[in-house]
Amino acid sequence: MVSVLAGMGNIYTEDFSVRIVPMLSSKNPSILKAHDECKKGDEASLKRLTNRIYKVLQNWSRELDVIVAHNVLHMPFNLPLTLALRRLADSPNGPAVVSWAHDSPYFEPNHPKYLDNPPWTVLRESHPNIYYVTISESRMRLFKKHCTETLWKVIPNGIDPARFFYLDPATVTLSKELDIFSRDIIVVQPSRITPRKNLELSIHIIRGIKLLGYNVLFLLTGAYDPHERRAVPYYRRLRYWIKELDLQENIAILAEYRFHNRKKLVPDRVLIRDLYLMADILLMTSKDEGFGLPLVEAGMSKLPIACSEIPAFREVGEDVCFFQLDEPPLFIAGRIVEYLARTSTHKMFRNVMHKYIWDVICRQQVIPFLHEITGNK
Repeated sequence: MVSVLAGMGNIYTEDFSVRIVPMLSSKNPSILKAHDECKKGDEASLKRLTNRIYKVLQNWSRELDVIVAHNVLHMPFNLPLTLALRRLADSPNGPAVVSWAHDSPYFEPNHPKYLDNPPWTVLRESHPNIYYVTISESRMRLFKKHCTETLWKVIPNGIDPARFFYLDPATVTLSKELDIFSRDIIVVQPSRITPRKNLELSIHIIRGIKLLGYNVLFLLTGAYDPHERRAVPYYRRLRYWIKELDLQENIAILAEYRFHNRKKLVPDRVLIRDLYLMADILLMTSKDEGFGLPLVEAGMSKLPIACSEIPAFREVGEDVCFFQLDEPPLFIAGRIVEYLARTSTHKMFRNVMHKYIWDVICRQQVIPFLHEITGNK
């Protein structure tokens, strides 16, 4: 189970328990008064509030395995809560206590002088039964410099791409089912399935990128027109090449995609926008076009472009990766990979996707850490 305990705010979800206890707030009048009295040497209110908060923590955490305290054990905003958490860490049958720390007033050379006197000094003193986590190597060095020595684990902060990009729920589901965020290269092509689009070249280019050692995913959005005489056999030929080249895990034709719950995906404009945001490059292999609208859309999305050097694309494209239609697919694949390697935004984007997505951080670092400290191997 997951439970949130806070001193102020609203109950913002029904997915898990959220409990608001005003005494835990840094703005609570009783806490502020106890702080003022403590600075003058009177700790009576401090001890009384610590006992009350300790009972709150005891009752709240009875069914919990771990308490993650964000900055509470290092910042001077609610000293009774700090002391109560330290006491809870001494409980023989209590949950493991983790200090998830980002900041400390002791980092500042001119921190308030009262912080150098007990009981405030607990804010820089480690506790033998508390596990310490911070968000970066640089922060860890500061904690080690200004606080008493203890073992620190670094787990970085992260980002949720679905919330950051305001992705449509269907896109979020698609990204999970196709493992989009953990791939090396995502290639998108918003084309209808027709011979003029030259999609067999796209398939062979994707095979080339795969042969170069990349976990690539090609997202083809368009459908074929069943009323066009050549469309159906052309579509069947594409499916043949996908199977023959063992690219079933590397190519998704979204017009025929069904989610794991068997519901059909509808590749609408919102989905196309989302794909531009998640992709690494737009690929267009057309033999002929009247205009290059996908290039304009990709430009608006700051998405790198690789495309055939046909007149319409030449008119629109600027600083893109052009290739000739008669060039070998593996050669084109190498050109695309080299082009992306020179694109600094792509390198940072893929670095974020591999290291700083919350799903990745939780799977690779947070959950193993929680198993380690609770003994649930």
